[in-house]
Amino acid sequence: MEARYFLERNAAGHGEGDGESEREKEGVFALHQRRGAIKQAKVHMVKCHEFTATFFPQPTFCSVCKEFVWGLNKQGYQCRQCNAAIHKKCIDKVIAKCTGSAVNSKETMIHKERFKIDMPHRFKVYNYKSPTFCEHCGTLLWGLARQGLKCEECSMNVHHKCQKKVANLCGVNQKLMAEALAMIESTQQARTSRENEHVGREGPVGVEQPGVIREPSGCVPCLPVYPLTPAPATAARKEQGISWDTPAEGERPTTQQEFEQLYAVPRKEHHKYTIDSFTLHKMLGKGSFGKVFLAELKGTGQFFAVKALKKDVVLMDDDVECTMVERRVLSLAWEHPFLTHLYCTFQTKENLFFVMEYLNGGDLMFHIQSCHRFDLPRSTFYAAEIICGLQFLHSKGIVYRDLKLDNILLDVDGHIKIADFGMCKENMLGEARTSTFCGTPDYIAPEILLGQKYGASVDWWSFGVLLYEMLIGQSPFHGQDEEELFQSIRTDDPSYPRWLTREARDILVKLFVREPERRLGVKGNIRQHAFFRDTDWVALEKRQVEPPFRPTVKSPSDCSNFDKEFINEKPRLSCADRTLINSVDQTMFSNFSYINPGMARLKGP
Repeated sequence: MEARYFLERNAAGHGEGDGESEREKEGVFALHQRRGAIKQAKVHMVKCHEFTATFFPQPTFCSVCKEFVWGLNKQGYQCRQCNAAIHKKCIDKVIAKCTGSAVNSKETMIHKERFKIDMPHRFKVYNYKSPTFCEHCGTLLWGLARQGLKCEECSMNVHHKCQKKVANLCGVNQKLMAEALAMIESTQQARTSRENEHVGREGPVGVEQPGVIREPSGCVPCLPVYPLTPAPATAARKEQGISWDTPAEGERPTTQQEFEQLYAVPRKEHHKYTIDSFTLHKMLGKGSFGKVFLAELKGTGQFFAVKALKKDVVLMDDDVECTMVERRVLSLAWEHPFLTHLYCTFQTKENLFFVMEYLNGGDLMFHIQSCHRFDLPRSTFYAAEIICGLQFLHSKGIVYRDLKLDNILLDVDGHIKIADFGMCKENMLGEARTSTFCGTPDYIAPEILLGQKYGASVDWWSFGVLLYEMLIGQSPFHGQDEEELFQSIRTDDPSYPRWLTREARDILVKLFVREPERRLGVKGNIRQHAFFRDTDWVALEKRQVEPPFRPTVKSPSDCSNFDKEFINEKPRLSCADRTLINSVDQTMFSNFSYINPGMARLKGP
């Protein structure tokens, strides 16, 4: 059996046939399924190398320290240019430039001039009589004879294919050299610091500069990435849901303290929570990262959404920093009513846990599947609250990067909450830009697909896609596969049904501008657009506007607004491989645990 779909562009005078075409089109491209996000592998740039976390299918040795790269899954890093394999712990000991990069780059020239390291190897074909590993890519030299090359001077063994990728470091021990350079650098820094401090204490102060107060050298003021509004009293600060550690009056914080104040720093934990403090009732969602459960804090009758991430998966995907970013952004979310709030985080040997507020209204993808599309008042209301949440994140230097129907939840009253901050990028204030390829395919902005550096503009493109889906009930861009979809995003103009209001069409057209600097949200004030003519922004931000839709919620533990395929599964944590868990570097998660003062007021076990 063969099914064919014929899509026709709307044109004046088509009459009944036009309506038929629209219905066919809606049936083909309606929002039937959830779409997962994708993310480019994290690249560590060191001496022009492009290291990414890699799974080594055969025994491999580190090219820096020459020791075995042990562990399961993605055990170490490998350069995408020259294939050099290293331990993750050895990344700061690499002193050889990448041979896959430009030979005469500025960095290469400085490297040669300062350290005079340019000692070519003298390789000769060699017959190995016992198993031998390549000291560049770390893998076995295969074959019965003439398996590889051996340097006549330093006895380095490499594959034939690796000969041109080996750096000119004959006789140099990279590990010892890196440690020596680090020691020299630290000595120089200490000497410079002492000299500057001496000048700072005894340097002259001009008579014409009364009241000048010198800053002690070596204590450079550090501006916080997130502007933090000072509160007059401790009580006022606790109302925001975050407690702060501040120096005593008149005491100046040290440099380390200043760096720690980039985000909300919790006080010493009031109560120690573990997974045993909760009863897991239902599973609300599941993915490769882990699971989300409906959980009850024992002895309180209070329900929370507990997100469990598997440490081995986090390490395997090199997503430790993304997990820490998610925790920091969630702890900041207490300052805004349209962001999902975090109560605490804790960990076990196998898992990381986020305890968040339980939003039992379900997500917008769940609700749009039951009604095909939202009416104009409902779409406008959701869009306005999303704008408030997005603009708050942008004001704090955070680009969200994963805006979609699945990540917009409803609370019991029908107000929205933005969730899942695992794709966020921090420190994006002013002219800061990033270039990581990530997002959910249907929502990815064209500047990401073109490999350009981008900022908050990508969130406004995704907002346009989300608004289009709410109003029309289908995605604006289509393709049989990702390549066709991405081509459509780069070149196609979305079609707009005739029944769409002029204001709705106009805002969508301005959000789908492919030049980031001309896109609505980046250019102009989106709140003043005619589409939001009837929106009272002041009342909206105070949650004083009555939601046009209130989800059906029968009890605090009701989970009827979540997909049945997950709810029917037994709520239990995945079993982890003991050998794998024992190989996990637990120090990577040393700063993960956090507790909000609001959680301490609950009387748990």
